[in-house]
Amino acid sequence: MNTADLLWGVLFSSIGLGYFIYGRRQSRTVPLVSGVVLMVYPYFMPNTVTLVVIGAIFVAVPYFVRR
Repeated sequence: MNTADLLWGVLFSSIGLGYFIYGRRQSRTVPLVSGVVLMVYPYFMPNTVTLVVIGAIFVAVPYFVRR
């Protein structure tokens, strides 16, 4: 794991924590699940490009899917 992976992982995990807290307090499932995924997935990504692409997708999901 290199420095870029660590920094991107911290960024996406902190955004995920915000989504998780918001989803739990508002009882909304999409931000809650997206937050959990954003906090966990950086541990399993093999390189930086996939980390950023998948992270950007999961950051955008709660904006486009409203439930």
